[in-house]
Amino acid sequence: MHDHWELMDLYKALISVAAGLILGLERELKDKAAGLKTITIICLGATLFSIISMKLDTANPTALAAYIVSGVGFIGAGAIFRDGFSVSGLTTAGIIWLSAAVGTSIGFGEFYLAATFVASSLIIVIATPLIGKLTSPSSQTRQLKFTIAKKDFEQKESILQLVKNEALSVTEKRIEMNSNGVEITSEVFIKNSQIKNIKQLLVNNELILAFSI
Repeated sequence: MHDHWELMDLYKALISVAAGLILGLERELKDKAAGLKTITIICLGATLFSIISMKLDTANPTALAAYIVSGVGFIGAGAIFRDGFSVSGLTTAGIIWLSAAVGTSIGFGEFYLAATFVASSLIIVIATPLIGKLTSPSSQTRQLKFTIAKKDFEQKESILQLVKNEALSVTEKRIEMNSNGVEITSEVFIKNSQIKNIKQLLVNNELILAFSI
């Protein structure tokens, strides 16, 4: 067991902080839940675990560090949110996972390897939005919820038919009655150019008490 302080440990800590700041900056600028501070601390923590693993178990230094992979998975899962048919936070979870991997490689002294993957992640983060604009789909799936009065329930089909006239497809998913009336949930596959028309259609329909899409 090595219980003495080494100058290389300080270098690793500083490099880990720098890598965490670089990886977390983009998330911070986009005001994500896991931003600059969180990503940096995760990267620094992974580095520390790797250093401790090397000092405590020279025969198998990856024993303790192996738990970083499973441990950081719980943190990444907490950054993922589902809202209807859309899922957000996947990129943030990926950055969390990558920052732990980079921190681990720094802890084991693989500085060039860590720098390579930090640079690669920056290229992906910067280039992906540009590529996305060029290859973005012309249609998307939305979750449509609208509420009508109980006495107007028979008009449900006519309202859905109006939406079908504008959308590519409409699939009814759930009907729920509450104190405000009857809430109908549907999955709508629609062209991006038609979303505005559907919103206007729903706003102008006097039978609809409330809606979200």
